[in-house]
Amino acid sequence: MKSDKKICIYGAGGFGAEVLCCLIDALGISPDEAGKYACFMTDDAFFNEQELMGIEVIRRSSFLPDVYSVLIAVGDPAARKKIVASMPPETDYASLIHPRALVSKWVELGEGSIVTAGSILTCNISIGKHAHLNLNTTIGHDCRIGDFFTTAPGANISGKCTFGEAVYVGTNAAVKQGIGICDNVTIGMGGIVVKDIKEPGVYIGNPLKKLEK
Repeated sequence: MKSDKKICIYGAGGFGAEVLCCLIDALGISPDEAGKYACFMTDDAFFNEQELMGIEVIRRSSFLPDVYSVLIAVGDPAARKKIVASMPPETDYASLIHPRALVSKWVELGEGSIVTAGSILTCNISIGKHAHLNLNTTIGHDCRIGDFFTTAPGANISGKCTFGEAVYVGTNAAVKQGIGICDNVTIGMGGIVVKDIKEPGVYIGNPLKKLEK
């Protein structure tokens, strides 16, 4: 993570708290120092506390692009996409990689992305903007992944996979090598993906099945 601005964590929920812990580890600071480097931000309608984990919480209406760099800590890919679209065009987005994540020099990671502890990204991997890779995610060689990609803890993605935009891979889900997944797909917890997914929607189980509305 490289930024001369204070880091503004957009989202004061559970994942926001985890992002703060990740940021503390990445900066090599004590929790007591975190307020010098970071704050939380919430939408005005949800602003109900001025402090979280000892860190200041600011209203969205108080955000100043020349003061803060933003990390969006909202897990839902569609919601994250809407937030980015609503931010001022001059907003600067930080990226964050936990020091206990293994990310090789042959990985391209888009701005605003967060890679948490225990994740492993091998080589020749391209990931778009505002991705969230949660604890112990693994991604194999030669994967091409779109913007707003999200994994829950323990997701395992084999090599040569291609994912569209706003794909969510649930806890302990696994994707076979060479799979293609279109935009706006959610893979449920423990889902096993062995065939391409060509229609948006929510898929669960083993064998994987699409949930009907």
